[in-house]
Amino acid sequence: MLAGAVSLPAMAHGQINQPKPGQGVPSSPLPDPTKQPPASAQTTPTTPADPANDAPIVPDATFEKEVPQLSSDPNAPLEPIEEFTAPAPVVAQPTTPGQQPGAGTTAADAAAAQVVQDSELNQPLPPLSSFNVEPVQIAGVEDAPASEIRYETRVEGLEEIGLTDRFNALSALKNDKDAPNAVIVAARAREDEELAKRLMRAIGYYDGTATSSIEPLPGQQGRVRAVLTAIPGAQYKLGSITVRADPTVPPGMIERELPLKVGEAVDAERIQGAEANVSLRLPQQGYAFVQVGQRDILLDDATHLGDYTLPVALGPRGSFGRIVSKGDPVFETDHIEILRRYKPGELYDARKVDDLRQALVATSLFSSVAVEPQRTGRAGPDGTEEVDLLVTQNKGPARTLAGQVGYGTGEGFTLQGSWTHRNLFPPEGALIVSGIAGTQQQGLGVTFRRSNAGKRDRTVTLVASANRQDYDAFEAFTGTLSGRISYDSTPIWQKKWTYFYGVELVGTNEDVYDFTLQDRLRRTYLIGALPGYLGYDSSDDLLNPTRGFRVKLNLSPEASMNRGTRPYIRGMLEGTAYYPVTSSIVIAGRARIGAIAGISRDDLAPSRRYYAGGGGSVRGFGFQELGPKTEEPNPKFDPNDPDSKEPPTIFRPVGGRSFNEFAIEARYRFGNFGIVPFLDAGQVYDSTLPKGSDLRFGAGIGGRFYTNFGPMRIDVATPIARKPGESKIALYLSIGQAF
Repeated sequence: MLAGAVSLPAMAHGQINQPKPGQGVPSSPLPDPTKQPPASAQTTPTTPADPANDAPIVPDATFEKEVPQLSSDPNAPLEPIEEFTAPAPVVAQPTTPGQQPGAGTTAADAAAAQVVQDSELNQPLPPLSSFNVEPVQIAGVEDAPASEIRYETRVEGLEEIGLTDRFNALSALKNDKDAPNAVIVAARAREDEELAKRLMRAIGYYDGTATSSIEPLPGQQGRVRAVLTAIPGAQYKLGSITVRADPTVPPGMIERELPLKVGEAVDAERIQGAEANVSLRLPQQGYAFVQVGQRDILLDDATHLGDYTLPVALGPRGSFGRIVSKGDPVFETDHIEILRRYKPGELYDARKVDDLRQALVATSLFSSVAVEPQRTGRAGPDGTEEVDLLVTQNKGPARTLAGQVGYGTGEGFTLQGSWTHRNLFPPEGALIVSGIAGTQQQGLGVTFRRSNAGKRDRTVTLVASANRQDYDAFEAFTGTLSGRISYDSTPIWQKKWTYFYGVELVGTNEDVYDFTLQDRLRRTYLIGALPGYLGYDSSDDLLNPTRGFRVKLNLSPEASMNRGTRPYIRGMLEGTAYYPVTSSIVIAGRARIGAIAGISRDDLAPSRRYYAGGGGSVRGFGFQELGPKTEEPNPKFDPNDPDSKEPPTIFRPVGGRSFNEFAIEARYRFGNFGIVPFLDAGQVYDSTLPKGSDLRFGAGIGGRFYTNFGPMRIDVATPIARKPGESKIALYLSIGQAF
């Protein structure tokens, strides 16, 4: 509704506005077709000519005389245009009643006389700019151009019932501050009237009304105010709650799962949420086929109470029966049985059905898969009916190519790739061929992996690999045969407890520094190990945790067969914690210690010793840069070259039997990016147990780019109190957080 007078344009279809005072009058206005023309402009109708005496309008002689003569020679040049004389215009002469052509006039004169002699019609049309076309105006803002109408909005009556924020979020008026014209403002206001009424009814104000008005702002040309006034009236309450359904087992289940109370407001969101809770909770307690019907609320405008009635079709109370399958099968039903977390005959629970579907999805072998309950009519235990699960399978691609690139100072570039056939040996028997090509590491491996091997989440892995590693600490050619049984977390199933145990046989030829001979020698080691791992994870995310903690314990009894058999044990304990300071800042910390007991360092293969330094260890130092070192002749040093910039000796790490590492970082995230300042510390020792002395520190800052598969990270760090031979700046590129 518009406030004040609205000025409409005077022009309608087929009509022209009258000019405003001061604008001037068109020199030749169009005549009014309802009036007779003036006498001077009227024509006298002629007497119809006798067909027998009808003469041509233009005689042949006259026509031939007026046509220019053309040359009979087609090749003759055209006449000069200057010599061309246009014929004189025919002047129309009025005729007198009864006058015939030829009586004192020529035939051409008679023809011209038939033209209506109306001086108004012979005048040119007035220019378009002289017409007055005015847009719709609101009283008080007539002088404001339509394209510059700006407005403000005031809402009254909704704040008292808590609807202001919701109204503002949906309002057509609030969505903008200007409009092309006043009609648009009025249309938005009417739309907001209906919005206010709907919002009030949604929380029980069924008698609520809303009106709107538009008023000019005094002294502000081109600005108006849209005012919406809501009058909620009385709020309706629930006077009674009735559920129409068969008895449940146990009794009162529907009423218990319908969280509504007499005396509460007739709130649409709360009522819909309560009904959704019935639809969700009853299938978790045996009623697989429950259907919640259409509610009925009878309102009494005298008492402002509403009688609520909900019909519910329960269906049979069910228990788990068989698994049946259709579609393009990936697994037979006996393997699907391994993935279920329920036993046949148990009370039906929709959560366990969802769990089975997610386990099938986690195999990554389906393009689509669905699990749906089916009625059977077969009697089950405790008066239930058996419910079969129909698994609809659609096979997806089983082969995968994957790759990963990393860089670390001291370790160089690392490129890893793999080809996987996840179901080459059904069910879930995968063959994986992997390779690594790096600056200091090259290798090839073949892995057989059986997922859900006889038990859900149990994985059996067999590995054969050959690798070459060339680091400052050692150079090794290694072949490995290993097998393990594990219980692991996945991106879909992050588990609290994880573990593995297995067997490992390693043959390796490595260079080792002999402190007795003060020289490097190559030795061959044959190592047998029984590695084991136990982990506990309470963090909230596998790849990017923001709260919780993790604890990991590795133990590996081993025996080294080089110059005799020497048994020993390797162990490592690691703990990480994550604490959210704000929604965008997380403090993360890590502590890790390791120890080897039962063997001296020099009898231990260099590749089995502990090292520290690098992107996954103490940042700021190169890979394996911390710990005891040897001082050896530099093979790049030329004593005969006085300009050689190479030092005569170099320091090479030899590793140790124990280590400790500590790290703390602040992860600040904004959108898909993040900044991470950090401080790391650690050291490697020759002793059996780690010490707290001689800790080295590294500090730096990192950047993060968060993707749907985890963060990509780049860290730059430097050692604190750097020593000769240590890196000045260390750079690390990888996928995932540092810990």
